[in-house]
Amino acid sequence: MSTNPRPAGRPATIRLDTVTIALVLAIVLVGLVMVTSASISIATKESGNPFLYLERQLVLAAIGIAGAAAVFCVRTELLEKAAWPLLAAAAVLLLLVLVPGLGHSVNGSRRWLRLAGLNFQVSEVARVLVLVFVASYAVRREQELRETFAGLLKPLGLLFVFFALLLAEPDFGAATVLFATGFGVLFLAGARLRDVLVLAAAGAALLALLVVSASYRVRRLTAFLDPWADPFNTGFQLTQSLIAIGRGEWLGVGLGESVQKLFYLPEAHTDFLFAVLAEEFGLVGVVVVVGLFLALVWRAFWIARLAEAAGLKFASYLAAGFGLWLGIQAFINIGVNMGVLPTKGLTLPLMSYGRSSLVVTLAWTGMLLRVYHEAMQAARGPAGAALRRGAARRGDEALAEATA
Repeated sequence: MSTNPRPAGRPATIRLDTVTIALVLAIVLVGLVMVTSASISIATKESGNPFLYLERQLVLAAIGIAGAAAVFCVRTELLEKAAWPLLAAAAVLLLLVLVPGLGHSVNGSRRWLRLAGLNFQVSEVARVLVLVFVASYAVRREQELRETFAGLLKPLGLLFVFFALLLAEPDFGAATVLFATGFGVLFLAGARLRDVLVLAAAGAALLALLVVSASYRVRRLTAFLDPWADPFNTGFQLTQSLIAIGRGEWLGVGLGESVQKLFYLPEAHTDFLFAVLAEEFGLVGVVVVVGLFLALVWRAFWIARLAEAAGLKFASYLAAGFGLWLGIQAFINIGVNMGVLPTKGLTLPLMSYGRSSLVVTLAWTGMLLRVYHEAMQAARGPAGAALRRGAARRGDEALAEATA
């Protein structure tokens, strides 16, 4: 069980990772600028207010930051103890959204519950709750996971159940990200490489079967392989995205000067925000944004290492799960925009307009900051000296300096 020792007589000190906060704020601010630019035309057409989506995004960001503050106040050991109830809550949410009259359908997908007149995508919360359980399993069944095939097969079977629930909405993109992230956490927790390879091959075969089992997925796949074969139908969204990226060249056409956002590129302010960014800021803007995401993913893994060194395994897996999830979803969204991957309907984390996505991602950032706080508190406890000596022996100067 995770503990957070603190020397007697020393007052509790809140320790925030300013690097993580700066990276998150930078990505969110870039997202606010791009959502404003990409949505001006559609917002004006819908309401007459060109800044409608900016105002909504600002409200969502404020709610997300408040959520991050609330999550930061929850000790990770409490999350670990509540892993089973949280898993049950995730299952209930994903079942409720499938109930006619409760689940709200948009474009043929039943992914939302209506709360106070607003649509909330339950898969965003459910994925976090499932990953909390996976992290707790990796701690409770560590020996079984490391030594037996069944130790890896059991949590993957559970992940497959939630994969199926997400697929029933249908939300193939969210299901894929959840399964890949959970698989990654279990691998980092010590699952044997040969078991991982066998199940990864089986999972890839299953995904291929699922793709060809639905005609709309086959159409998406064929459009991804050759969008120019049907540029005004199945390949329309991707061809418009590629045109936008191509127009950006090195330095872009300038902020607000995108042509593709003028009702050519569907979902310009949501799933295809990256294409508008590439058009307006060119390769330079793309490199900056990708660099910010890579830096945040690296920081999450660094915090995971810090927590592991402090003996907080569950917290370490939570931080690693955040890094994996963020990296996988950002990679898929950017890949879709660039025509490298089939269309998945996933937002670009922290940037795209999306009520549930932005709020939940910011709240999960609060969990990452909590892990950092607990790891730093533990490093200044009785085990701190040993932690620093170990870091010094390994030549990990950054870890030794952080815990000094």
